[in-house]
Amino acid sequence: MATSQAAKRRAMAKKRARKKRNKILLLIAEFFVLVLLVVVVYGVTKAEKVTKVKIDEEEIKAKMNDTVAENVTLKGYKNIALFGVDSREGSLGKGTRSDTIIIASINNDTGDIRLCSVYRDTYLNLGNDSYNKCNAAYAKGGPEQAINMLNMNMDLNITDYVTVGFEGLIETIDALGGVYIDVQQNEIVHLNNYQISMVGKTTDKKTYTATEGVDYIAVKEPGRQLLNGLQATAYCRIRYVGDDFMRAQRQRTVLAAVMDVCKQSDPATLNKILNAALPNVSTSLDVDEMTAMLSNVTKYNITGSDGFPFESNRATGTVGSKGSCVIPVNLEQNVTLLHNFLFDDSAYQVSAQVQQYSNKVSSDTGR
Repeated sequence: MATSQAAKRRAMAKKRARKKRNKILLLIAEFFVLVLLVVVVYGVTKAEKVTKVKIDEEEIKAKMNDTVAENVTLKGYKNIALFGVDSREGSLGKGTRSDTIIIASINNDTGDIRLCSVYRDTYLNLGNDSYNKCNAAYAKGGPEQAINMLNMNMDLNITDYVTVGFEGLIETIDALGGVYIDVQQNEIVHLNNYQISMVGKTTDKKTYTATEGVDYIAVKEPGRQLLNGLQATAYCRIRYVGDDFMRAQRQRTVLAAVMDVCKQSDPATLNKILNAALPNVSTSLDVDEMTAMLSNVTKYNITGSDGFPFESNRATGTVGSKGSCVIPVNLEQNVTLLHNFLFDDSAYQVSAQVQQYSNKVSSDTGR
């Protein structure tokens, strides 16, 4: 009897923890969609501040998998790729790795939005039949190749994107007056090192130097404290305390803190944030597309958020010279789960191309 009750308590505890994680994910998803919609809304009136990039849509469509063009379900959605890139020089295109990759799927009829983060170290086809961590696609071929990577591995039909640089996050947090974060003792040294790497000077691209108190303000004590934009962004990048999933958790913590401050900000502050952030935004959306989305903004509603590969079908491991990767345990099954999550298509059958990529991933990783 006691054993049965203990089992029930453990089950309830796991259920509560799962609900808590889902709430956190949904909050972060709401923030990303808020940023996307803000770019759309203000991009119409401040389009000159947004980097507009024309991508070859026909070439992207030509690389989509065989079954995608005829997929009736997909035609009912507007799918957009959201990228957050690491750039010291302010570049938002080729040559920078995408630290954040999110698929935003908007139901054209209902306005419901579902988002799925793609873990940056996921071992996938890069969109050119070479295999590596998926964030390398953006570095090698910019947003076009990163879109191809998503479409090819996941049977999607994405043709548009929005990219935000790290500098945009720094400027946003500074415009808000900072955010409160509970910093742990073992995170301090890495937080400060990342600050130095972002503002420091180097001759060998390995060792950076910066002047404390001039170029950056060092964090010296653990505990809940107000972090400025550079400090909070450096905190987001820590990956030497815990694994990459912990790194993603830190990103969610910072974005949740930003969301909380935004909710309490007046219009003047929000406008200040936008003026600071928009120069660090690149998108394929033109003014007409932004205006069309703006006309439907009142019906948008975020109904779910998750991560790819899905928790039940992923592992981590070293893949030869590629290093530590997130491994889709059967890419084919993950894509089926993705289409069920994004499009309520529980009977989805993956394309022959995804089957091929799935076999290659399994062969390379032993999973």
